[in-house]
Amino acid sequence: MYTVYIIKSLKSDKYYTGHTLDVKKRIVEHNNGMTKSTKSGIPWELVYTKDFPSKSIAQHIELKIKRMKSRTFIEKLINNKIDNHFFKRP
Repeated sequence: MYTVYIIKSLKSDKYYTGHTLDVKKRIVEHNNGMTKSTKSGIPWELVYTKDFPSKSIAQHIELKIKRMKSRTFIEKLINNKIDNHFFKRP
């Protein structure tokens, strides 16, 4: 099972979206500065997860979220105010 996750920087108040097989391990990596794109935002907290049956679906959803480029959209997603049709693959 692959997980799409969103973390929030407690330092910069920004969000980061990714996908992984092991969320706990991935958050540790983000908070230990092992990811170049999130190093400057340490510390990070996990604010959202959703599981998917395959890597390709998780990657597709991650990219869909990133393409939205909207803090409002991400916060609606975190608060479960996004309709499930968003997660349907075309």
